[in-house]
Amino acid sequence: MNAPNIKENLLRIRERIALATERSGRRIEDVTLIAVSKSHPASNIRSAFEAGVVHFGENRVQEWEGKHGEVADLSGRWHLVGHLQSNKAARAARLFHSVDSVDDMALAERLDRARAESGQTEKLRVLIEVHIAGEESKSGAEISNLPALAERIVQLPNLAFAGLMCIPPYLEDIQEVRPYFQKLRELRDGLQAQLRCELRVLSMGMSHDFETAIEEGATEVRVGTALFGARETK
Repeated sequence: MNAPNIKENLLRIRERIALATERSGRRIEDVTLIAVSKSHPASNIRSAFEAGVVHFGENRVQEWEGKHGEVADLSGRWHLVGHLQSNKAARAARLFHSVDSVDDMALAERLDRARAESGQTEKLRVLIEVHIAGEESKSGAEISNLPALAERIVQLPNLAFAGLMCIPPYLEDIQEVRPYFQKLRELRDGLQAQLRCELRVLSMGMSHDFETAIEEGATEVRVGTALFGARETK
C-alpha cells in the first residue's frame, strides 16, 4: 500500500471515530488510534507517522527488532499488543513504550526488573490483557484472577499500570461483540474502586468493530487492516 492510500484510509478511520464518539457523547480526543503495523514494512509506519499517526502496535518482539531501526528517528510511541513470552520480556522492556498484553505476575515481574536494568527513567506502561471470552486460542488473564493480579502489578516500581485490554471473538454481527466490551469496562471500573486509582485505558476494538468499542468506552482502538490494507502473506 502506498503512502497516499494510507493517508486516505486514515482520514476515513478518523471520520468513523468522530461519529462513534459523537454518538456516545464523547470527544474524539478521548480515543487514541493505535496503528497495528505487524507484517507491514517500516516504510508504511513512516507513511502513517507522516500522515499524523503517533501510536503503533506490533505483535512480535522479533519482528519489531528487525524494523525499528528504520524508524528510530520518528517520535512515535511503540506498543507491544501481541502475546509476550517471559523469555522475551527483557527485550520488550527495552524496545517498547508500552506492553499492552501482560497476563500473569511472572511476566510483570520480569518486565519490571528488565525496565530497571535498561537504565530508562520512564516507567514502562502496561495493560493487563483479559481472557474476556474464554477462547482456547486466545491468551489473557482469567477474570477470576484479575483483582489479585492488578493488586500486585500496581506495586511494581518500574511499571505504570494503566488499564485493561481484550480481544473478543470475531463475530459477523457486531452487536454480539458489544457485551464483551461492556464486560471489560465493568471490570475496569471495579478495579478502579478496588485499587482506589484511576485506570484510564480501555484498549478494545479493531478494524471491524472499533466503533462499537468506542460506544462502550474504549479509549484506545487497535486498527491494522483498515489503515494498511491486508497483511502481506509469505
